[in-house]
Order: sequence, then C-alpha cells, then structure tokens
Amino acid sequence: MTVPSGSAADPWPIRPLLAALVDDTSLLQPRTVAPGVDAVVSRYLAARDGHYGGLVGRLVCPASQLPAVVTELARSAPNRPADLALVVDTGLGAVPKALSTVFSRSSLLTPSTVECAAPPDVDGIWLERVSEFVPDDVTPVVEPRRPVEGDEEGTEAWLAAVRKVAEHGCTPKIRMGGPRTSDVPEIGDLHRFLQAGLESGTGGISAQGLDRIVREAPSDAVPRGRHGLLNLIVAVARMIGVSVSPDPVEDALESTDGEALARELDELPEAAVEQVRTVLPRCGVDPDPVPIADLVALGLLD
Repeated sequence: MTVPSGSAADPWPIRPLLAALVDDTSLLQPRTVAPGVDAVVSRYLAARDGHYGGLVGRLVCPASQLPAVVTELARSAPNRPADLALVVDTGLGAVPKALSTVFSRSSLLTPSTVECAAPPDVDGIWLERVSEFVPDDVTPVVEPRRPVEGDEEGTEAWLAAVRKVAEHGCTPKIRMGGPRTSDVPEIGDLHRFLQAGLESGTGGISAQGLDRIVREAPSDAVPRGRHGLLNLIVAVARMIGVSVSPDPVEDALESTDGEALARELDELPEAAVEQVRTVLPRCGVDPDPVPIADLVALGLLD
C-alpha cells in the first residue's frame, strides 16, 4: 500500500466511505517475493500514523508469522495497537494459541477477524467449528475455494458454499487478484459471488488481492484486466440498491472510467455510505501499487 508518511499529530481527513478501508496484505505474498516482517510492520505503522492514516485498515498476518510480527511490533513500540486480521495457514487447531498470543499482547495488537480457507465440501459442522474458535467480538471470515474456469458444476458448488458461509453468520471472502491469471475472477463470477454472499441479508463480504483503484482494461499482457477498488465499491452500492445509478452491477465491475465511478460515489447520501461500508468493511489491497495520487486526482482524497 503506497501511502505517504506524515505526522500523526496532523492527519488529513478521510471521508467515511474510505475510512479504514485498505488492509495491508503484504505478508500474504509468496515468501520468495514478500518483504521482510520488519519492513512490513515499519511501513504499516508509518502509513497508519501518517497524513492519510485514516485510510489504513488492518495488518493482515498469517498465523505462522504472528510471533515475528509480535516481536517487531514490540521493538517498534507503536503509540496504539495494530488492528489485526489473523489468517489461518497452520490449521484450525492453531487458532486458540494464536488468539491467546494476540490477547496477551493487547498493547500491540487488537484482533479484528480470523480468516481461513474452506474445504470444497464445506458444511455446517465445519463452519460451527470455526465459530467455536472465534470469540464473539472477532469476525470469522471464510474463503470458499473458487474452482478452475470452465467447471460449471464446480462453480455452482462454490456459490452454494458462499451462501452457506453467509447464512452461518460468517463473512464470505473472494480473492480478486494475485500472481496467477487464475487468481483474477471473471466479471460474471465476481457478480455471482456478490449475489450469493449478500442474498441472505445478514452480513457483508470480504475481498482480497486488489492492486489498483480503477479497473484495468484487458490487454495482450493481461487478457482479463485487473479489478479496481472503486469498481467493487460502486458494484456493492448498486447491488444493495443505494446507488442513484440505475445501471447494472456488471457495468460497474467492467467500467474503466474512474471519474464516472467517483462521481457515483460522491452522490451517495450519508446513510447509503454507512450501508455500503457495513457490507464492505475492509478490502485486502496488495501493497504495490495503490497510489494515493489516483484517489486525490479523482477528488476522493484532499
């Protein structure tokens, strides 16, 4: 996440639509390319306490790297705890110990979510087990595995799993980008995920892997294009019926017109903004690049 640092005493105001929206998912990158824990923690704290710190959400941390993160936070002595999204990468059985570590370091960390991948045949018993591990004041986030493209039967099973996750009171999660082309879902699959995740009307959705503000048009190098943060926010607003635009949700996901997307978001009334952020409380954004300059140019940041 490319955010200029600055004085914590002089933060710049962030509109409610974007407040604490952008999570730092650096530690989820493959170990061969990920920056060191020390660099991630240092950059996260500098961004959080800088001029645009109100945009910064949680530090996303795999359970396997939690000890190193705790060590680095202790060395850095932050002025307030880091908001943490704990990603289960060592099995559900490791969750109680990891949470115990987090709660015992309350001056360094505040747990926000516990996030895990779901097996292909996810059912109520497995989801109940997840809920048992997660305290009431921490949100369980579950990512049903998206199948390979062209597997219509697998896609229907994936969408059924998304519905089960939402109906059980967990937050369904989708990966919107990554190092492989297959990490980027088709527009149609993303639309259907939003429908499946929100049709129960009881919770929101979670997205990870965004790496730009506005959708990138398909090209020879990137045949599918890349999804944009503003596209997702506008799509959610249209999906839940609070946008002033009558245009389809799919059009919002496909748009490469950043100015039009920003204007639509500007027209959201305060109550609608609150509804959108209830549905989309955080987005996992890969750190390079999400230029603040783009949000400034579109009038969404001063």
